[in-house]
Amino acid sequence: MTDSAQPPRRPTTRTAAGGTAPRSSSAPQRRSTRPTTGAAASKPTSGWVQTGVTATGASSGGKGGGAGGSGGGKRPTKQPEGPRWKRVLKRVGIGALIAGLVAIAVGSITLMVVYSRLEVPEASDVALAQASTVYWADGETEMGRIGEVDRNIIDCAALPDHVPHAIVAAEDRSFYTNPGIDFFGTARALFNTVVLGKKQGGSTITQQYVERYYFGETTTDIPGKIKEALLALKVDSEQTKDEVLCNYMNTIYFGRGAYGIDAAAQAYFAKPASELSVSEAAMLAGIIPAPSAWDPRLSPEKAEQRWNYVLDGMVEGEFITQDERDAQTFPETVEYVAADTFAGPTGYLLRTAINEAMSVLDVDQEEIELGGYRIVTTFQPDHQQAVEDAVAAMPEDHADNLHVAASTVDATTGAITAMYGGADYLTVQRNAVTQDIAQAGSTFKPFAMIAALSTGWSLNTTYTSDNLMTVEGFDNQVRNFGGTNYGRINMITATEKSVNTYYAQLGVDVGNDKVRDVAIAAGLPEDTVGLDANPANVLGTASPTQLAMVHAYTTIADTGLEKDPYSVQTVVDTDGTTVFEHEVHAQRVFDEDVIADATYAMQQVVNSGTARKAAALGRPLGGKTGTSNDNRSAWFIGFSPQIVGAVSLYQVGEDGSVEQITPFGGYSSITGGSVPADIWVEMMGPILEDYEVASFAPRADVGEDRGVISTPTPTPSSTPSPTPTETSEPIVTPSPTETAEPTPTPEPSATPEPSVTAGASGDGNGNGNGNGNGTGTAVDGALGG
Repeated sequence: MTDSAQPPRRPTTRTAAGGTAPRSSSAPQRRSTRPTTGAAASKPTSGWVQTGVTATGASSGGKGGGAGGSGGGKRPTKQPEGPRWKRVLKRVGIGALIAGLVAIAVGSITLMVVYSRLEVPEASDVALAQASTVYWADGETEMGRIGEVDRNIIDCAALPDHVPHAIVAAEDRSFYTNPGIDFFGTARALFNTVVLGKKQGGSTITQQYVERYYFGETTTDIPGKIKEALLALKVDSEQTKDEVLCNYMNTIYFGRGAYGIDAAAQAYFAKPASELSVSEAAMLAGIIPAPSAWDPRLSPEKAEQRWNYVLDGMVEGEFITQDERDAQTFPETVEYVAADTFAGPTGYLLRTAINEAMSVLDVDQEEIELGGYRIVTTFQPDHQQAVEDAVAAMPEDHADNLHVAASTVDATTGAITAMYGGADYLTVQRNAVTQDIAQAGSTFKPFAMIAALSTGWSLNTTYTSDNLMTVEGFDNQVRNFGGTNYGRINMITATEKSVNTYYAQLGVDVGNDKVRDVAIAAGLPEDTVGLDANPANVLGTASPTQLAMVHAYTTIADTGLEKDPYSVQTVVDTDGTTVFEHEVHAQRVFDEDVIADATYAMQQVVNSGTARKAAALGRPLGGKTGTSNDNRSAWFIGFSPQIVGAVSLYQVGEDGSVEQITPFGGYSSITGGSVPADIWVEMMGPILEDYEVASFAPRADVGEDRGVISTPTPTPSSTPSPTPTETSEPIVTPSPTETAEPTPTPEPSATPEPSVTAGASGDGNGNGNGNGNGTGTAVDGALGG
């Protein structure tokens, strides 16, 4: 039988001795796929069984060959490539990739299903605007309604083309080409709102339109943002670009209470939107992102900057030519007349409360006007009436440009119970209590006293306190009001009579930095104009607002417990849910015994000092008068253990600077102990009737009598060039004697909706050394209003 005719051979396996043995039928033979020619075929291949090849490499013709090698019959385990962690990471990465692809696929399918089922709601079912209501402290008596919606829906076909084109140039330059959403902008908005916690609306006109027209507010969660984007896509597919843009223009808020382009045209230019010029349309479009803040009457520079941006965008979009753009001039707006809700002194209360509500709720003016909130304030109608009546009773022969500020704050809670920020908010939208500033004058002296007592000094500490004394750190001599030489006096007398030379020395020896720190701890903002550690600060070179000074005095009246003043008790939304309720957070900043001694000295100001008129109210009261240099401002802050009241006067010239108060009411000069004390007594009489008669803690006699720490050299009373910072304030009858500077104070809040006017300013001369330290220029308060 030939080889080719042989029957199939039974598989064999190489034995350890090199021979062959039958292969078990249960172990299938594995054939080598390697080539068997050449040199490679002559080598035994470890671990792989090659049939028909001898150990020496000679062909066997199908028969077993000679002696084979010594290799075993098992295949060795293949060594894995790379370290174990790389293999694990590779497997995890592949798994994550697969999971991600699956998630994307599932998510895409889900979004497609949601999109297919999503229906665009009717406008009448959404965007339901409700005015918010502000209440007096009783929570029942309505003070005013905010946000009667001023909207006039128009047919946009009546608008000139440059009106919608200005909106597109301002808000969404890809509007005519995008699918309704900006994918990158939407992702950014999701990141900002969800990760960073910052509210951000849609970036396209269609998305903004969906938010306002269908949602009614900015969405801040992932599902809301996704629904917003899907609805924007849906709207873009079902409505024409012109329809979307027209509905957007009829919906958007433009400030001044105006909703929609037509109402905005009336509010800013007293004309219908169909008559808007290119320049006017560009201005209105430019302020859309922040109309209350960018109104030209509040921020002319920002408004014009945005106006230029829009015009440039109109050129870029080929809506107007460069020549047409170059021919434009910034438009003049009409004077804004707020609703009658803000008429009279009550308007200042409303604005203060609205600003605070916006701050605590972290919402804007638009949401307050449309949100239907119930805002309960701290203002008590009987307190407010008492303040207004007292101001109205002021002698009428004063200058027309005299300003009056008055306020009362509960010393134990910080609740503002009354405020006279001006005669009529519709006429002047600047709050004299919360925004105007002036140098503090002698009302600052209690901070130096508290600093001394806290450092271990006694009320019995004495200084020689004659007129015209040279004191370390002062460029010029310090003088007392009226040129009085007091001789050696203690801290009580120096406070009662408001003696400048005493307090100038005390501030230097205690440390003017400590005086500043006490003022800040009591409640003055660190960034108060002029609040530094210069030697003259003890005499009131800093220029806080009245509310800031009252804040500090509530700390003194309440045994050294500091708490922020506030005007909003609660805010309830349309569902009846209380979304905000004020909590009093009081912190002890001064030792009770220190304050007991300080209030003892300040009671002498009322009992027999510069505010002796207040003693007629027949209860324990403390306080401090103040008049700035040249009688440019005058005021009195007085308090019981329960409530603090303040009155300040200042006179503003045509250029906005503070000028000397023109004497009136039978007084030869206006000081803190004159008209301000008169008004204070008139208003606090009825208000104090709401409180039980309460006494201050008895004098604790802290510290040591330091005696004469330093003895500045009195200078002969030759004609001095110095300008007194602050003058001591003798008891005032129709010929007052006091000099300290009033401080109208800042208010906590957001950007005011109504405009603000120029406020009081001081020249800073009231520092006792005539060097003009400390500007008194008015600045806006933090809570707008």
